[in-house]
Amino acid sequence: QVQLVESGGGLVQAGGSLRLSCAASGRTFSGYAMAWFRQAPGKERELVAEINWNGGSTTYVESVKGRFIISRDNAKNIVYLQMNSLKPEDTAAYFCAASQNSWVGSRYVDWGQGTQVTVSS
Repeated sequence: QVQLVESGGGLVQAGGSLRLSCAASGRTFSGYAMAWFRQAPGKERELVAEINWNGGSTTYVESVKGRFIISRDNAKNIVYLQMNSLKPEDTAAYFCAASQNSWVGSRYVDWGQGTQVTVSS
């Protein structure tokens, strides 16, 4: 099992930027893929971005392509989500998740508690 703790959320104006961080402990961090999900009130949880074990492969939901960047530092056991050009529709609770496998597109089994991102217009 992996323990995940997110940080970096907050209130930002439209057009602004935030960087989310997720610190992991437990299993060997470099062995598995990581992802960021988000869930807005009244909506289903959405996969925002994924990154494979070494950062060589990433995927993004269409709505954030060109604005968000997922990255990881295996030496520090941290995964990041750099969010630029934020829009009010990006407002949600953001969750970090860890897979059992090293590749993107796999099932995510461990979850953080989430960090709130609110974008004002």
